[in-house]
Amino acid sequence: MSASPLLHHHLVGPADAPPLVLGPSLGTSKAVWEPPLPSLSRRFRVLRFDLPGHGGSSADILPAPEPGRTTVGDLASLVLDLANQYGWSRFHYAGISLGGAIGAHLAAHHPDRVASLALVCSSAHFGAAQPWHERAGLVRLQGTAPLLETSPGRWFADRSFADSPFGRRLLGTLAASDPVGYAACCDALAAYDLRPDLATISAPTLVVGGALDTATPLKHARELAEGIADSVLKTIPCGHLAVETPRALQDVLVDHLRTACAEGAMRVPLPD
Repeated sequence: MSASPLLHHHLVGPADAPPLVLGPSLGTSKAVWEPPLPSLSRRFRVLRFDLPGHGGSSADILPAPEPGRTTVGDLASLVLDLANQYGWSRFHYAGISLGGAIGAHLAAHHPDRVASLALVCSSAHFGAAQPWHERAGLVRLQGTAPLLETSPGRWFADRSFADSPFGRRLLGTLAASDPVGYAACCDALAAYDLRPDLATISAPTLVVGGALDTATPLKHARELAEGIADSVLKTIPCGHLAVETPRALQDVLVDHLRTACAEGAMRVPLPD
């Protein structure tokens, strides 16, 4: 068992079931995965984690929290620490946005560890570095409060979702995020460019694009699907946070996992 600090996380599902790791998006927590969790945890040992400075994870876990130092590779190493803690040599992985980037990095650089991969409203490259560094600088100075007005428009296709109990909960996580951890994650996104390595990903891969996603428009999903051999692209009617349409997200994930398992990637039956 590891003596190093670990990301805050939660396990649910049969103890002897194949492991499935779920990665959250920037500004959210493990709670973002709650809508499909009951279905997924019926046949998988599901691990959800909080990014550094988000939810229950301290920013102190970052190896180098200073401006410009954190990379997606650093965040992926923290996820591997979790897998190693539980003795998981291989695991299925699904992630939203930054959470997806972490999974793609793992699949490209640690292919023996990732049994299957689902990239939800994610990208191989989240645009120019400067806007991310500017957001990181703003948050380091003023916290996440300045982001609360604009985030609903980026996160949800239907802005009224922000007023739902779940929407308010997600925005509450953003409001409570540690500026150091949030800014470090922005730095990671600024430096991230997996485009040259997409062809090395061999895990069965699902790419989910949000038809109404303005943060990572469909061209990002298409680029992922075109770069990863034999991947499957599905489009669902959502904004950046696909949990806005939880049943649509659940259906494509369950179908993907059923197919991956049937083809031998840690075989496990899934419910109809």
